[in-house]
Amino acid sequence: MGDELRPDLALEEEDAQKNRFLVFSLGKETYGIEIKYVTEIIGMQAVTEIPQLPEYVKGIINLRGKIIPVTDVRLRFKKESKEYNDRTCIIVIDINETSIGLIVDSVAEVLTIPEQDIVAPPQMNKGISNRFIKSIGKVGSEVKLLLDCEKLLTEAELEILEEAL
Repeated sequence: MGDELRPDLALEEEDAQKNRFLVFSLGKETYGIEIKYVTEIIGMQAVTEIPQLPEYVKGIINLRGKIIPVTDVRLRFKKESKEYNDRTCIIVIDINETSIGLIVDSVAEVLTIPEQDIVAPPQMNKGISNRFIKSIGKVGSEVKLLLDCEKLLTEAELEILEEAL
């Protein structure tokens, strides 16, 4: 029985990924991104710099013949730059059919966070917004900041990257 006879298969796969997050750290904070965006996790590799891109865009890598821009999530979040080490890795995500590498301090695990433990981020003062945070996941006594992958780069930034390649 072929998969083409099972239209519900895609829905089952989507359900299997629902509320599953790849958890990574930047310093003391832990973040999560929906597993459905993640294509793979690779070790740090040589990054070719491209001039005149924002500081947080470190450059490009060649991943099995595919050129992928990589961004340093620390710099994107305006955190202090840190020397890369053997725990540093690149999470390759796919946003609207564009692959992007996210450089993070380390990857921890894949977690399933039940719907009832995912809450909206607190409202900050007017004028202060954290567009990167989609929601907050409560895991035991800890919180995981769940990112909105589609807002890590603006439309304009995605266009700049596509033009640079």
